[in-house]
Amino acid sequence: MTVTRSDITAAAARIAPFVRRTPVLAVPEGELGLGFAMVLKLELLQHAGSFKPRGAFNRILLAREAGELPAAGVIAASGGNHGAAVAYAARALGLTAEIFVPEHTPATKRSRIESFGARLVRGGETYAEALAASRLRQAETGAMEVHAYDHAAVLAGQGTTAKEFTEDVPGLTHMLVATGGGGLIGGMAAWIGDRMKVVSVEPTGCPALHDALAAGAPVPAPVGGIAADALGARQVGAEMFPIARAHVAEAVLVEDAAIIAAQLLLWDRFRLVAEPGGATALSAVLSGAWRPPAGALVGVLVCGANTDPATVVG
Repeated sequence: MTVTRSDITAAAARIAPFVRRTPVLAVPEGELGLGFAMVLKLELLQHAGSFKPRGAFNRILLAREAGELPAAGVIAASGGNHGAAVAYAARALGLTAEIFVPEHTPATKRSRIESFGARLVRGGETYAEALAASRLRQAETGAMEVHAYDHAAVLAGQGTTAKEFTEDVPGLTHMLVATGGGGLIGGMAAWIGDRMKVVSVEPTGCPALHDALAAGAPVPAPVGGIAADALGARQVGAEMFPIARAHVAEAVLVEDAAIIAAQLLLWDRFRLVAEPGGATALSAVLSGAWRPPAGALVGVLVCGANTDPATVVG
């Protein structure tokens, strides 16, 4: 199913009562010594600490509009942020939620999920194993699956991030987005199309979209490194891949050290605590892994904050 700008416009209206229109922060050319201007969209200030409620609310509200929302509520597998978003959305809409996470999911994210009233189930070493377990449970209960990234309604919800960003900063020439399973960049690229350059940024330990674009199709990729709990999908979703192939200009890889440096800079200069996945897009700019052409106005999504502040603040 193709995700269109009309789908994203409808999603924006649908979820508006439930999500924040997150602010942007202009970084003038000389402020960080980069030689170009940049604008950050602070999606880490979204409810539940990441962009994920956008897709979760759109998926659930669409099902409710269609009369397809079961009495058993919703179920999801997640590395952490999506689970928190689904739990938050379920609480807001008066639904029960069950969230499956891998064993390595950080305690900060597990407690966040439980704080919203969801039942948390830990199991498996990877997101893929947690997803398999959640689907066995879903077959028993009849709850509706809210997939973390491979569903058109989720992509349309995430695409509202780009709609806001481009409305608030109409002169952008490039958009840098961290990529895991691809729901965020897929939705954003569906909104942007060819209006500007969309750049995917992934850790070297989680190169799912990078490898898929090189192979011409979604393929299994390694999962590891500091941002794996947020960006550690084994392969990108089938729904997003045609969008990415058409509208993602580059897929850049960054080292864990660069991600950590971006986290520290966000705290030092702007007093923002971002998780590793949330700082990944910015790390490409700061480290020089990606360099814009002359005259560019670069938009960077800072997409998540669910981490122990002591790991950043020190």
